[in-house]
Amino acid sequence: QVQLVESGGGLVQPGGSLRLSCAASGKIYGIKAMGWYRQAPGKQRVLVANTTSDGSTNYADSVNGRFTISRDNAKNTMWLQMSSLNPEDTAVYYCYVNGFWRDYWGQGTQVTVSS
Repeated sequence: QVQLVESGGGLVQPGGSLRLSCAASGKIYGIKAMGWYRQAPGKQRVLVANTTSDGSTNYADSVNGRFTISRDNAKNTMWLQMSSLNPEDTAVYYCYVNGFWRDYWGQGTQVTVSS
């Protein structure tokens, strides 16, 4: 059974940094893409960053230049390094994997940017 478990969220002051981790257990076949979404209160879940099977990396305009997605296939782990955080980055962050048969989601980790 596949599980994605996020960690690393928390409270950070504006301008600060956080690194989110997503650890996967179980076998996922035919991975097409993996990455991070976020959902702020009262808003839809939106893509933050992803990396695809052809090696491309994509970022939302709002985080481009501030966030960096990375992965270690041997460790089945993915990270999201977030810098220069601002209150608009406050949200629940979800990691996901787009597999051949279905998508997999983590349970989410709260990131709050506030002074």
